[in-house]
Amino acid sequence: MPSATLPRFALTGWDAEDIADPYPVYRRYREAAPVHRGESPAGAPATFYAFSYEEAARVLTGRGFGRDARVASGDPAAAPVPVPAEHRALRAVVENWLVFMDPPRHTELRSLLGAEFSPAVVDRLRPRVERLAGDLLQRLAGRREADLVEGFAAPLPLLVISELLGVPREHQGWLRANAMALQEAGSTRTRGGAGRYARAEAAAAEFTRYFRQEVRGRRGGDGGDLLTLLVRARDGGAPLTEDGIVGTCVHLLTAGHETTTNFLSKAVLALRAHPEVLDALRGAPGPAPGAVEELLRYDGPVQAVTRWAYEDTRLGGLDVPRGSRVVALLGSANRDPARFPDPDVLDVGRPADRHLGFGLGIHYCLGAALARAEAEIGLRTLLDGLPGLGLGGQRVDYADDMVFHGPLRLVLDLSGRP
Repeated sequence: MPSATLPRFALTGWDAEDIADPYPVYRRYREAAPVHRGESPAGAPATFYAFSYEEAARVLTGRGFGRDARVASGDPAAAPVPVPAEHRALRAVVENWLVFMDPPRHTELRSLLGAEFSPAVVDRLRPRVERLAGDLLQRLAGRREADLVEGFAAPLPLLVISELLGVPREHQGWLRANAMALQEAGSTRTRGGAGRYARAEAAAAEFTRYFRQEVRGRRGGDGGDLLTLLVRARDGGAPLTEDGIVGTCVHLLTAGHETTTNFLSKAVLALRAHPEVLDALRGAPGPAPGAVEELLRYDGPVQAVTRWAYEDTRLGGLDVPRGSRVVALLGSANRDPARFPDPDVLDVGRPADRHLGFGLGIHYCLGAALARAEAEIGLRTLLDGLPGLGLGGQRVDYADDMVFHGPLRLVLDLSGRP
């Protein structure tokens, strides 16, 4: 049973120290029980948090859990996504995100997108990713101080996904600003105040206008970019609407860059905290086998994912009624000693066991192969090109987000001084 000494768990209201290092918090709860009931607003469904690897994996793969609150509650009028009804542009965009779909709609869209994110396609992209990373590194060369998020970790994946979609490079700043505004509407973010939903709504409206125009401009086109391929598939009879294509583009843009941005930033922080690992990786002729996998396990960019209970069930010794919200804490599961020996040790030689950094089950990250390539290339570029990466001071400002977890800013002293 959960310990009476622990308060009800929540992913909001954390102080800055715990946001920067949530793992001691997870450990206290996980050692008390594998699943805890959390805080829920009055009138809202009960919320349960799965802390252990076993129970988190069950939430991600079990048929009794899904993404649609309407199915879980049996109420067709229930909100399909966690967006207030008055923010219509934001809700329309998010409703068309792959991550919020169940089969068969999820299966149909994923099959359309899958070929474009296959390992073979990603291998052909690697030289281009290497050139983009090299160009960004040149901008940092010679600087005594730089924000690694702004100067490298954010623009690299954004440039890659923009090229995949066929979005002009010069729109990068606008795309990043709107993607960040959309992230403000995340359910665990609170610092943005009441205006965060208004900013997200405005960003969703801008994205919708922009991508609708792009969709219409690609009718009959023969380009090889992903947006043109989606339009061609729609016009060929695939079950896609214009709003579906818009939502997919926004989803790929936001999820495809924010996660890799956070991974690169947190990987650098982890390596700076473990200089012996940094030196070993820097001295290796190529990326150490399993290094990216271990960094994903050790401090992944996505800390939690939500499902809904589609039936009454037992989870971690607790009764979970149908209609409950169930959160799999990936960050906690990846530090579970029952699955990973010495889980708080960063060991890049660790066997690449099935960590949950990319999820599990039908919602396993569509872009995992691309994300691995970006992470591998980005880290190698920084290790080879910034001799002072492991030296000097740092200033870190984390977003108050315990789902998409990572620094907003990571300012490094690159002068090479200890």
